[in-house]
Amino acid sequence: MMMTPEATPSASSPSASSPSASSAGGTAVPGSAFLTAAAGALPSRTVAVLEAIKHAILAGELKPGRALVETDLANVLGVSKTPVREALKTLAGAGLVTMSPYRGAVVRVVNDEAARHVYDARLLLEPEALRRAVTAGHDWNAANAALASAHRARDQAERSLVNRDFHRELYRGCGNPLLVGMLDDLRDQTALVSAVAWRHEPDWLEVPSWEREAAEHRAVLLAAEEGDAQRAADLLRGHITSFVERNFPTRPDPRARTQEAQEPQEAQESQQA
Repeated sequence: MMMTPEATPSASSPSASSPSASSAGGTAVPGSAFLTAAAGALPSRTVAVLEAIKHAILAGELKPGRALVETDLANVLGVSKTPVREALKTLAGAGLVTMSPYRGAVVRVVNDEAARHVYDARLLLEPEALRRAVTAGHDWNAANAALASAHRARDQAERSLVNRDFHRELYRGCGNPLLVGMLDDLRDQTALVSAVAWRHEPDWLEVPSWEREAAEHRAVLLAAEEGDAQRAADLLRGHITSFVERNFPTRPDPRARTQEAQEPQEAQESQQA
C-alpha cells in the first residue's frame, strides 16, 4: 500500500525505505518515502510521478549519475511506464535529468562549470527583474510566506523547493513575462545546485550555508518592502555571487602559473645575454 504523507517517516529513519524494486538488469531502486508519499498525495498521475522523482533527486535519494530505469520507477510508484517516461522527459527539459540513446535517463551530474553557468545566467537577469518588481510596487506577501515555509522545512529537498518559490516571488512582478519565463527555466537547476552544495559542505561550519542564505533572503526582502529597488538588486546580486564563490570557486589555470614562473627566468636570461 502506498503511504500517505502523514504516515511518511523521515529520510533518515531506518524505515524510510520499502523493499526495493528490481530491474531486468539487477539494479534496484529504493522504495523511498519521498517517492511513495508524493505519488499518493497528488491527483494527477503524471504530475505526481514528476514531483516524486524531482523530490527524490533534490533530497539526494536519487544521486547525480544514478540511472533512472522506467520499469524500476514504475514499480516503486505503482504506475505504468507511460507517466514515468513523460515525467523523465519533463525533468530532462528542466535540467535535472540527462537523456541519451545509450545510457537512457540519468540524474544530472552538477560539476563546478555547470553550476557557475546556471548562476551566471541568474546574475545577469534576476537582480534587474527584482529592481523592476520593486519599482512597480509588487506585493511581497507571497515572498514572506515562502520565507516562513523555508524556515519550517523538514529537509534539504523541501528547503530547496521553497527557496525556489521565494526567488520566483522576487522577480515575478517585473512586468516582463519573457524575463519571468527565462528565470523560471533556471529554477529547478538552481534548486539542484543548492541541494548538492548543502550536501557536500563540511560539518564543522558554525553557520550552515542554508542559514546564511536565509539571512541574506531576509535582507533582500526587507529592502524590497522598503521600496529601495537598487539596494534590493545589489543585495540579491551579492547573494548570488557569494553562493558561487563559497561553493564553486574558480580554480586558477596551472598553465598561467607556469607562464608566470617562466617570465622572470626568461627576463633574467635576456639581461645576461
